[in-house]
Amino acid sequence: MKTYTIPRTDLTVSRIAFGCMKIGGTWDAAPISAGTAQAAFAAISAALDCGINFFDHADIYTRGKSEEVFGRYLRDNPGLRDRLVLQSKVGIRFPEEGATMSAPARYDFSRDHIVGSVEAILKRLQTDRLDLLLLHRPDALVEPEDVARAFDELARAGKVRHFGVSNHTPGQIELLRRHVAQPLVVNQLEFSLAQPALVAEGMIANRAGSVSVLGAGILDYCRLHDILVQAWSPVGGGKLLAPDAAAGPLKAAAELLAALAKAKNTTPEAVALAWILRHPAGMQPIIGTTKADRVRASAPADELELTREEWYLLLETARGQRVP
Repeated sequence: MKTYTIPRTDLTVSRIAFGCMKIGGTWDAAPISAGTAQAAFAAISAALDCGINFFDHADIYTRGKSEEVFGRYLRDNPGLRDRLVLQSKVGIRFPEEGATMSAPARYDFSRDHIVGSVEAILKRLQTDRLDLLLLHRPDALVEPEDVARAFDELARAGKVRHFGVSNHTPGQIELLRRHVAQPLVVNQLEFSLAQPALVAEGMIANRAGSVSVLGAGILDYCRLHDILVQAWSPVGGGKLLAPDAAAGPLKAAAELLAALAKAKNTTPEAVALAWILRHPAGMQPIIGTTKADRVRASAPADELELTREEWYLLLETARGQRVP
């Protein structure tokens, strides 16, 4: 698989990343079952066999069990850690986390929470460092000076090499950049044919109703500041791969993906990811699956080049309307 270097880092990463959200099984306190671990190991192995070296985590994924099962895989494969790029995210807290059971779901970018979360992540992953740490979702009560303290401490200790954000707007990133010493090199955003707002907003900027949930120009902002955009949910949570289960424009998009895949002798997964890879921003899709065959079905996207006409036809079909 082709690789590239994340701007302002020394990290050489595969064009497609493996998202580990589901590999821990259930989102409760139940222990990791043998079947869950076996499926996780098979999916991780398939990713490695396809040339994927970038693995994305978050401390909340299956309540830490996704990192735990990945840590077991690293333990069982000595020397593998140094060949991988590991990323995790912090900042989301579950409702019951707190002094009382009435504590609500919330975000927490306090120094203590960031540092404590990273310590727990490293323990679960059975490693001494993260290559990338992202702030998961914007904390409305963020104190940028507190984030800066946490980043400085983690960088100084060698526990985190590089930093970034997830689901952040240009203004939110600028606020952090004013205070943190380290470059913010990644912004992980939802993007797919099922959620094409990152590119659609630019085409409808001068039309009524053209309000983006992320703020105008987020994709251009990231390109201007050498911030890698990672696309989460790149196949729309599977909706783009199931024409019989979809409706409206999504059904039409899924049917078109299947038709293009057949014509190009590849898979719908590969076409959906190639649509993201075709964009000159150099976005990195993060595939999230526990099935090894789905991983293998995604990898051919790296070799698939869509024409400009095919790219716009897919966008038009997914949106259910022509470009203005």
